[in-house]
Amino acid sequence: MKQKISVTVNGASLEMEVEPSLLLIDLLRDHLELTGTKLGCGHGDCGACTVLVNEKPVNSCLVLALEVDGKKITTIEGLAEGEKLHPIQQAFIEYGAMQCGFCIPGMILSATALLDENPHPTEEQVRDAIAGNLCRCTGYAKIVQAILSVSRT
Repeated sequence: MKQKISVTVNGASLEMEVEPSLLLIDLLRDHLELTGTKLGCGHGDCGACTVLVNEKPVNSCLVLALEVDGKKITTIEGLAEGEKLHPIQQAFIEYGAMQCGFCIPGMILSATALLDENPHPTEEQVRDAIAGNLCRCTGYAKIVQAILSVSRT
């Protein structure tokens, strides 16, 4: 039996009915067509599905849609302001901090949460903040450099 939820996704207030077993990642990708959030492992180990719930990073593959009732969700699609990229998105481009791009939305959202909480983190704090996000292509040096570059601005 479907249940009604109210959420704010990327600034838009939404009301919808969802099945109790619907995962947040499926709500975002299949129902709202926000496909920037990636399904990697499905077990909360890789971080590809990271989104912000009330400005905190969560693995959307582990969260039921019912659990976000009344909350604010930010996906990678919600960071840019029109055509203007968020500073962390721009830094990832400038530093070449991506290859295949599969992990990047989760990395960027984890970095955004860190920088919102701590605008001037140390390298160790950056590495801790992205520890739940696995990247098999780039290594992490350029990713860390990109994040640190935004913290210096």
